[in-house]
Amino acid sequence: MISEIMRGALISASLIIAIGAQNLFVLKQGLLKNHIFFVSAICFICDFTLMSIGILGVGSFISANPLITNILAILGAIFLIWYGYNAFKSALKGTSSMQVESQDNKNNSLMKVVLATLAVTLLNPHVYLDTVVIVGGIAGTLSSEQKMAFLIGAVCVSFLWFFGIGYGARLLTPLFKQKRMWVILDCIVGLVMFYIAYRLIMYVFLAS
Repeated sequence: MISEIMRGALISASLIIAIGAQNLFVLKQGLLKNHIFFVSAICFICDFTLMSIGILGVGSFISANPLITNILAILGAIFLIWYGYNAFKSALKGTSSMQVESQDNKNNSLMKVVLATLAVTLLNPHVYLDTVVIVGGIAGTLSSEQKMAFLIGAVCVSFLWFFGIGYGARLLTPLFKQKRMWVILDCIVGLVMFYIAYRLIMYVFLAS
């Protein structure tokens, strides 16, 4: 059982701890101290739900249905292009640095942040590929008890990762008091969003 917990933890870590749209979003909200508990909790709950679905074997339905996958890819690309555009606009205007200096995020309501977190998490097909298809596929050969141990290890890493980067981002606050560091971060976010959107668009074209 311990070995399956460790196996689930290692596989989950290898998939989650990769710079992507979701991680950059959580990092930025952590730096802005912007409803970070809810951001981290939503990311973890989504991971827990999707990995549970994959390990229980439902993931094969999504992976075997190209129409669902293509729709998710198109919606995800549209959202990521919009988010990337806003990141570049923020870099040009320096709005992120002004937010952190004033530490006043009243304009970012909880509902707005929740919806943005859900969007950056659930509109990215790579999330389903990692949590449902890959994790579910690896756990497919395990017994029921082994699957539960595997799931425990996987979700524990997810919990530690999202709350870790969310609250740990505050340690970087002194560095990000410099306006140019926010410009660099916003540019990185924009580039990553555009790149993932490009990959999703190419996926749809190649699959059709």
